[in-house]
Amino acid sequence: MSKEEFPSEKDLPQEDQEKQAKAAKADKAGVKDDKEEAAKPADVELDQLKAEVAALTQKNKDLEDKYLRSQAEIQNAQRRYSKERANLVKYESQRLGKDILSSVDNLERALQVKADDEASRQLKKGIEMTLEGLVRALKDNGIEEIKADGEKFDPTLHQAVQSVPAENDEQKGHVVQVLQKGYVYKDRVLRPAMVVVAQ
Repeated sequence: MSKEEFPSEKDLPQEDQEKQAKAAKADKAGVKDDKEEAAKPADVELDQLKAEVAALTQKNKDLEDKYLRSQAEIQNAQRRYSKERANLVKYESQRLGKDILSSVDNLERALQVKADDEASRQLKKGIEMTLEGLVRALKDNGIEEIKADGEKFDPTLHQAVQSVPAENDEQKGHVVQVLQKGYVYKDRVLRPAMVVVAQ
């Protein structure tokens, strides 16, 4: 093959050389455009994936928060239940004790009646024994009488139904008479003592 059959770029006319240069530039630009166009969808897809990851991370945090709150609620409910149950066990005799107190009062009133003959003395002795048994049963179950006579008035334990002038300064604010006995059950007041207080 001779040089004439394949002319070199030098032999081509100026116009043809310019056309070839433009075509080469266009080819290079086309490759760049293809790369940019290919890069654009990849960037969009990456942004979508990042947004999806962020949404899933937030959802995970929300679910974890809900889970922790649920666990805390369950633990609080269990604590409350345990406390209520302990209180029920601790104060199981409270209602029965409260109901028996009126019987104790009636027996104490019956003992205040004067016994003249042998039969009434025997009856009084039976009432004393019954009262002693009831008081012992109450005490065994944690129910005790509130000390009131001569004690300093305590509004948590005593209920003042009357006041009288104090005979001296030491008597002021103290209980001078008990009208009805009060009782406590463990650390609870079953019934406050009804008292007369010196002022």
